Amino acid sequence: MRRSVLIVAGDRSGDRHAARLATALKTLTPDLEVAALGGRELEGVADRFLGSLIDLGVFGFWRPLTRFPALVQMMRSVIDPFLHSHRPDVVIPVDYYGFNIHVAEHAHRCGIPVVYYISPQVWASRPGRIKRLAQVVRRMLVIFPFEEPLYRRHGVEVSFVGHPLLDLLPEPLSPPTESTPPLLGLLPGSRTSEIRRHLPVLLKAAAQLKRRLGDLTVQVFYESSYECRRRLTAALTCSGTATLENALLGVPMVVMYRLSWFNYLITRALIQSPFIAMPNVLANRPLVPELIQRRATATALADTVYPLLTDLGYREAVRKELLTLRKLLGAQGASHRAAQQVLEVIA
Repeated sequence: MRRSVLIVAGDRSGDRHAARLATALKTLTPDLEVAALGGRELEGVADRFLGSLIDLGVFGFWRPLTRFPALVQMMRSVIDPFLHSHRPDVVIPVDYYGFNIHVAEHAHRCGIPVVYYISPQVWASRPGRIKRLAQVVRRMLVIFPFEEPLYRRHGVEVSFVGHPLLDLLPEPLSPPTESTPPLLGLLPGSRTSEIRRHLPVLLKAAAQLKRRLGDLTVQVFYESSYECRRRLTAALTCSGTATLENALLGVPMVVMYRLSWFNYLITRALIQSPFIAMPNVLANRPLVPELIQRRATATALADTVYPLLTDLGYREAVRKELLTLRKLLGAQGASHRAAQQVLEVIA
């Protein structure tokens, strides 16, 4: 009988890493059938694509409430019948706790083992989620080293497989190229709501810097564009995966983020970590400045990034600190190691 897995990813980053996991699984076991609910990248590698969860665009605190009927319909019309009729050997939720915890719980009730790939950020907020995950997850595959002891303390079988970004990012330039004029990257985020909130203030900050420096090249990035980004002198970037990408590329940065006041007040009440930028979380100290909400003004952003654009010694010191984070994230091959763990559970 042909073995099969179901992979569920709900955001673009998860979709990308899930697709690489699916590819690794099929490389190791060519006759394995991969069913998936996710986005375009998973659709491109899955044998059976069940639908696009990413197109629902459910993020933040308010948006999920407005899309709740669509999420319930997705569970009832796609996940539930598939689990009952096809009974995959393993269900693999990828991050995206709000939807995937229900997938995991339903799979567990059906007697299907759950291997959760890429932990939700339970260490940053709502640690009680770990107890709920512990009840249904057969094995947790984490991508940050500090997550492994956290789950182990709660009795969860867990493995640190390394970070999949190490397989996607090019090596940082060594020695770094010095742009004349300096090259500033603006990364407002990839979601429409993020771009709408962040891009205007980032452009105003860049305009102020152009007036102060006279000669400055500014480039806006919405997608990965790693080859171009590793040549940046510095970056103004919204919080998210881009901060870790910049760090691993050796790009000094200032991190900013703005939320609606409704989401901000809830987030402030829930977040337990003293930092929001992943480089700072990994280092457990402020490697890069964070300007959040009302502090994220154009003038404050311009003033904070100015020394990175003008002081070579300071910039190089920050760059070296950021590149030390690579050593914390394991070796290349995270997707392959995660696939081996999944196959081990199937066996």
